[in-house]
Amino acid sequence: MKNIELPIPHNEAERLTALRRYNILDTLPDNAFDDATKLVSYICGVPIAHISFIDENRQWFKSEIGIGVSEVPREISFCQYTIMESKMIEIQDTLLNDRFKEDANVTGGFKVRFYAGIPLTTPDGYNIGTLCAIDHVTKELNENQKNALSIVAKHVINQLELSTKNIELKTQRKIAERAVLAKDSFLANMSHEIRTPLNAIIGFTDLLTQTKLDDRQRDYIDSVQLAGDNLLIIINDILDLSKIESGNLTIDAQPFNLRKTLKHVYNLLKVKVPSAVEFNLFLDADLPETIIGDQGRLNQILVNLIGNSLKFTEEGEVTVSVKNVAETEDHYSIKFSVKDTGIGIPEKKLKTIFERFTQAEESTTRRFGGTGLGLNIVKQLIELQNSEIHVKSRQGYGSEFFFVLDYKKANDIEAEDETLLGEDLGKLKILLCEDNALNQKLAKNVIHNFGFELDIAENGQEGIDLLSKNEYDLVLMDLQMPVKDGYQTTEYIRNEMKLAIPIIAITAHSLIGEQERCYNVGMDAYVPKPFKQAMLLEAIKSVLNKDIKLPVKRKIDLSFLDEMSCGDANFIQEMIHLFIEKIPNEVAQLEEAFNRNDLDSVKKLAHNMKSSFDIFMLEDLSHCLSVIEEEASIGQFSTESVDRKNILHCGVIEVVKILKEL
Repeated sequence: MKNIELPIPHNEAERLTALRRYNILDTLPDNAFDDATKLVSYICGVPIAHISFIDENRQWFKSEIGIGVSEVPREISFCQYTIMESKMIEIQDTLLNDRFKEDANVTGGFKVRFYAGIPLTTPDGYNIGTLCAIDHVTKELNENQKNALSIVAKHVINQLELSTKNIELKTQRKIAERAVLAKDSFLANMSHEIRTPLNAIIGFTDLLTQTKLDDRQRDYIDSVQLAGDNLLIIINDILDLSKIESGNLTIDAQPFNLRKTLKHVYNLLKVKVPSAVEFNLFLDADLPETIIGDQGRLNQILVNLIGNSLKFTEEGEVTVSVKNVAETEDHYSIKFSVKDTGIGIPEKKLKTIFERFTQAEESTTRRFGGTGLGLNIVKQLIELQNSEIHVKSRQGYGSEFFFVLDYKKANDIEAEDETLLGEDLGKLKILLCEDNALNQKLAKNVIHNFGFELDIAENGQEGIDLLSKNEYDLVLMDLQMPVKDGYQTTEYIRNEMKLAIPIIAITAHSLIGEQERCYNVGMDAYVPKPFKQAMLLEAIKSVLNKDIKLPVKRKIDLSFLDEMSCGDANFIQEMIHLFIEKIPNEVAQLEEAFNRNDLDSVKKLAHNMKSSFDIFMLEDLSHCLSVIEEEASIGQFSTESVDRKNILHCGVIEVVKILKEL
């Protein structure tokens, strides 16, 4: 070549920045680019074609036919000149071109006789690479071929843009997922931190109402109780919303007495009815007594809707109507209606009234209070039961909310007997495991008010020590404690001490999966903070009224090992020995990495351990590792991964103990 000075675009720095934005250099082969290269070779009838990108020092081939190398130095490439142009370069005979006739790849090398190159231009005008057709003989492209090359070049750029957008979308999705995890973690902490002092406020207020008070004091206490109850409603609304959004709120299906449930809701709310309002409950004569469904969620829906009607109706009436509108061999279709003569809803607001944090007028919150979450939760709870809520309203004349839910027939199944035990439970001796001083004092007053004795342990280990020395009828177990938490303590009581003593979880940490996990580790009942005295007493009665049995001991499934061993018992014993020796240490390493937020180590350890758990058919523990690995990959741990880590810890202790006994 005669030209020693190499061509450099005037906007080289910006061009290189545009190239790097696509993250295309040194990537793996891609069918989309390979297909484009094949198309160029076919259209132009050439043995050599490529898609390449040019950085500071080299021409790198993303896709090529007939070249056989992945890159060449920039200074020997034909394409360093192509990126200087705004349109296609076609050299029909390189031997007649002063710039290239003495080039090493013309006189030898690839023996380039024909060259056609079109710059790959980004939407913002930077030439980052080339699309080329090359032959060993002279050639001339027709207009159709040239147009086709231009179209393919645009396709290549579009493919780059699409890939970049997809990467950006994945990044945004990860950010969104991390935000959700952060929200769940925040809600879990908020739940615990707010519920703990609120438990004391509501509890001590409840105790105060049972003392002698003058009218003025009674009025103050009633106000405190009302404020506490309202705050609890707000907290529960936010937590329920979190459960629904995460897909972890499930609809239960248990027999319950429908008429009794509706009368209970009516009696609960009639105390809030203003004197100028008539509150009515109309039940269809054909309404069944017992149905199968989620009694708790029905309560929640009706309390919310009726509570709203009572709040927004200063005079007139609020009427709740329940009617059996259809019936099949297996199901009832029951229509619920809540109608009032209250302030009504403007027509333009009817479509948005079910959105979260939305109320009909901006002044509604100031005048009537509330979060604007209630109707959104009602809507989602009804939709979870495969139905939808409707509203009719006229501003100044009132509103009607109505929906139809399908319930299974109970047939011969009777609803659970709701009659409580007699008041005389005897002189119970109860152990409380609780680290919060306010909650200790509250529980002490409540338990003594019941006429029972109480010992208090500051943490799970202290509780275990007291259980070793004394006889107790019942344990009240907080979940979040130092030294040993409630889960670890319960596992130890059940598996090491072999005690069948009833254990009731009392916790402010009330989020997704908490109840299920409590029951899985061997607890007998669950009372969320803040609790009312009646709620706690009912839980105590319920656990003392049933035959307590030790949780079923985990069974280790060795069927996969049996199959792999081909009858070699020594192989099975060797595998068991390796598990006992290796896994507890790896779990300890995982916990250490988890605590220091070493995401890469957690991800690797969780991934590597899964195969060991799968060999022993420990599906639940393998699932725990999958959750932990997935959240480590996302880049942030949520409360679920913390829970799974704790379940894994307890599960491995149990499995190792069983394996040692084999």
